[in-house]
Amino acid sequence: MDNCKPSTPTKTLSKRQPQYRFPFIPVSVAILLLCFLVFYYNLLKPNFLLPVVSNTFKSQSLQCSNQALAIGERFLWYAPHSGFNNQLSEFKNAILMAGILNRTLIVPPVLDHHAVALGSCPKFRVVDPDEIRISVWNNVVELTRSGRYISIAEIIDISSLVSSSLVRVIDLRDFVSIWCGFSLDLTCLTDSKEQSSISNHLTRCGSLLAGVLDSADKCVYAVNEDCRTTVWTYHSGDKDGMLDSFQADEKLKSKKNITYVRRRRDVYKALGPGSEVEPSSLLAFGSLFTAPYKGSQLYIDIHESPQDKRFQSLTNKVKYLPFVPEIMNAAKEFANVTIKAPFLCAQLRLLDGQFKNHWKATFHALKQKLEALREKGPLPIHLFIMTDLPGDKWADTYLGDLVSDSNYRVQFLAEDDGLIRAAAKKLQATGYGQRFIPSSDDKVGKKHCSKQMLPDILLHVEQAVCSCASLGFVGTAGSTIAENIKLMREFGSCSASGQS
Repeated sequence: MDNCKPSTPTKTLSKRQPQYRFPFIPVSVAILLLCFLVFYYNLLKPNFLLPVVSNTFKSQSLQCSNQALAIGERFLWYAPHSGFNNQLSEFKNAILMAGILNRTLIVPPVLDHHAVALGSCPKFRVVDPDEIRISVWNNVVELTRSGRYISIAEIIDISSLVSSSLVRVIDLRDFVSIWCGFSLDLTCLTDSKEQSSISNHLTRCGSLLAGVLDSADKCVYAVNEDCRTTVWTYHSGDKDGMLDSFQADEKLKSKKNITYVRRRRDVYKALGPGSEVEPSSLLAFGSLFTAPYKGSQLYIDIHESPQDKRFQSLTNKVKYLPFVPEIMNAAKEFANVTIKAPFLCAQLRLLDGQFKNHWKATFHALKQKLEALREKGPLPIHLFIMTDLPGDKWADTYLGDLVSDSNYRVQFLAEDDGLIRAAAKKLQATGYGQRFIPSSDDKVGKKHCSKQMLPDILLHVEQAVCSCASLGFVGTAGSTIAENIKLMREFGSCSASGQS
């Protein structure tokens, strides 16, 4: 509490200035009161978050529950992060990893946008795998407690993958109930008598899953290689262990004292049958995000394999994973009932990260497309806009010009639109989460998180609407949202016949 002690003046006030003596008393009292309130709040609130990793913390050990070991199943989980489309990209990579290693994939929830960040692989500045796993666990707990938990398998339809036995999956909530012997729903209990026990359960379970505690009985193997040192490959042959083409330059090595190098490693040889990892019940990755960079991949460089027909089939299916029907149906309804005409979609990312500095280039691409459409006719041109710029900020931008121009009919969606809310209710009622235990409700027991919020599906419906735009699509360069929309259009997600 030293930081909360009121400061005292360094000079004694003269008798000529008594008016300056007394204001220090209420300021001091206010500071003490604020410190007391902060202390009181932290004392009473549920403390479900894992602490920062320390050497003392790592020196402890935990064991898998008897129930977990009795299953005889081997699992794989990972730490998703950043925005939804980055999480979707990681989910696809996780499916491939689980297929290669013949492990059951633990399906995570959709995390809050940028609640967990990785850092920069090209700059060799990323969060360590154990720390990012802890951050993911903390967000999982918060999502459950606040009634906002929704599995990515409730947004993305993987039913064909599961039914064809190309991959086995288990919902994270069910996995926790098996491995840790309690329900994540317990985070919603407000009884102060239960808080300490719940907090201990969550800390120990999260610590085990994060791989920050040594585990007995080959319970957990934590993969602590990340994009700074490793590029995972498959069927790499005699190239296994070779240096990757992208390495830290000499200036960066000197600045950050980098002594390691990036190697290409065959994931099957390193983590599959016959390896020291194989007996471990749980294989825990950190980030599984990758992207092309300077002729290489940042972390995962796995392609179709003629040597493995089953994996080749899995790879082909994973290229495009559709949204669930509730989302696609809402998009088609908006296109057919509200827009009711051929339209152009523009995805304009203007506020987040690097994009806030490239408004001119973003708007320029849209202007060019609209001018081309005006020359062809007919008018007015119907335009669907999806953007992170709030509507009340449009007036002084190119978007404001479009809205006021009679040559255009501008449409957009908002989170409180009736169509979005109706689709969210249908999605919540259906529940597409793929579950390893059919009768999981009986295993979990009484549910305590009764007040579930409607899932936030605006972004997903917007992308689906853009896939239906028959006049074309204009997206923000470098945006993963734009890349996913292009993929949806390529695979004809809006109709069986595809989109132009």
